[in-house]
Amino acid sequence: MKLALVIPNYNHQHYIAATLEALAPLGLPCFLVDDGSDDSTRYLLTELAQRHDWVTLITHPYNRGKGAAVLTGLNAAWQAGYSHALQVDADGQHNLADIPLMIAKAEQQPHALISGQPQYDESIPKARLYGRYITHFWVWIETLSLQIQDSMCGFRIYPLAACHELMQSGEPIGERMDFDTEIMVRLFWRGVPTLHLPTKVIYPDNGVSHFRGFADNWLISKMHTRLLFGMLRRKLSGQKFANTDDAAHPTQHWSSISERGSLLGMKILLACYRLGGHWLARLIMYPVIVYFFVSGKAARHASQDFLQRVKRLKPQHPDLGESLSWRDSLRHFISFGNAALDRVDAWCDRITLSQVDFPDKEQLAAQLASGRGAVLLVSHIGNIELCRAISIHQRQIKVNVMVMTDHSANFNQLIKQLNPDSQLNLLQVSELSPATAMLLQQKIDAGELVVIAADRTSRHSIGRVQYQPFLGEAAAFPEGPFILAGLLDCPVYTLFCIRENGRYSVELTPFAAPLTGARAERAARLQQASRVYAERLEQMALRAPLQWFNFYDFWRQDSALSREEDK
Repeated sequence: MKLALVIPNYNHQHYIAATLEALAPLGLPCFLVDDGSDDSTRYLLTELAQRHDWVTLITHPYNRGKGAAVLTGLNAAWQAGYSHALQVDADGQHNLADIPLMIAKAEQQPHALISGQPQYDESIPKARLYGRYITHFWVWIETLSLQIQDSMCGFRIYPLAACHELMQSGEPIGERMDFDTEIMVRLFWRGVPTLHLPTKVIYPDNGVSHFRGFADNWLISKMHTRLLFGMLRRKLSGQKFANTDDAAHPTQHWSSISERGSLLGMKILLACYRLGGHWLARLIMYPVIVYFFVSGKAARHASQDFLQRVKRLKPQHPDLGESLSWRDSLRHFISFGNAALDRVDAWCDRITLSQVDFPDKEQLAAQLASGRGAVLLVSHIGNIELCRAISIHQRQIKVNVMVMTDHSANFNQLIKQLNPDSQLNLLQVSELSPATAMLLQQKIDAGELVVIAADRTSRHSIGRVQYQPFLGEAAAFPEGPFILAGLLDCPVYTLFCIRENGRYSVELTPFAAPLTGARAERAARLQQASRVYAERLEQMALRAPLQWFNFYDFWRQDSALSREEDK
């Protein structure tokens, strides 16, 4: 890799000298582009170029824009025989100490664009911060991917061969504040992956901003319009984008598939929720749902398959169309988005008992009054987070929800930010083990609730499942939740919560047969418990099909998954 520096400059005098001094130890050649600066800045840049023999000064006769200056620098670096260019802004915002990390990442992935992912302090103007979220959303639409996490940071390493091909193609590239985003998206379309490196960014007190409110926002709006129609043109013509074919591994286990932006998406949704409540959250959320619907081929097919199974068993279901179509699947996706807002409401304690129909709550109230907890076996239908909102008689009940994701600590932090008094705790569990049982027994002994989803297998449960009839075909249910529930010394219930007619309906049902007993009879107990659970789950799925949120092949044979993951 042969690397050069590119620094665009337009009337930045305060930090350019210090920036060059900080870059000097790297021993890299630098193309410093004066984008039509005033006389005093031009004289300063000329002096600096004369002082540093590794700096080549290129001058625009008039101001053409930041993007044009960067393009001039990239072209000069390419013509001089360099393979990569590191763009650094001249205003002192970037943490230059991160450059060695960026170079190392570029050496590992020479065909990728390496971009800083800003970590801001309190100096960033709030309007710019929120504006970035809007651009993030449009970039995800334009790329049909969440790979680009920040497209506006001007601290990045370009692979020059790909940039040269793009510049020679005649495709439009913005030359002002629309440049950073547009070139990244167009390179992504050409198969150049984007890798991010977290980096601290500050806004100096005496920094100079050249952002022209109306003019640059208009240019950015036109840029997003170009890119949106460019995306549609490519999609309709059958062109594939980099790393967006989520059906490439259809046999992959659901827990091996990265959650498509769940944590980042929740952060953005929560930011909108806190800023503007439901109306702003929905304004942002619905276009995102459409994006996932269009780009998520595997999830869309799973939705259609599930709804077709429901339709065969209940042809006149009021929630489904007379003849199933893509519109039913889109409504299915939108229902998932609405449930996400319900989840936030539940975390914030904005759902009260007056909104919840819970006819059997006295059963649970009596158990908790004894000082011991209980196990609730739940599913991914409806909204299990509402188990926090159904606190018995407004009593503060600690609820421990087991999740099969690595993001539980981050989600717990988000919950605490929204509601410091929240009693909801997400426990990240990769495998049900004796240590897990001991931890949960302590929760039960302390009078807390333990919530376990029993409808999804995990990578660790392959080969340890029970097959039960579900909507007309055998589906795999994990043994782990039922084994664990049998080990804990407490009552076990199924709990479902769905939304009907603007209210929340909670169904709590105990297991009639005990899950504990002699080891020799464990296989029979597991078979019976999973059969009962599957029957109750099927009843709820038929009752509220649009609130079924398992967007993967639920009937995939466990043996097939095992073979694929062993390859």
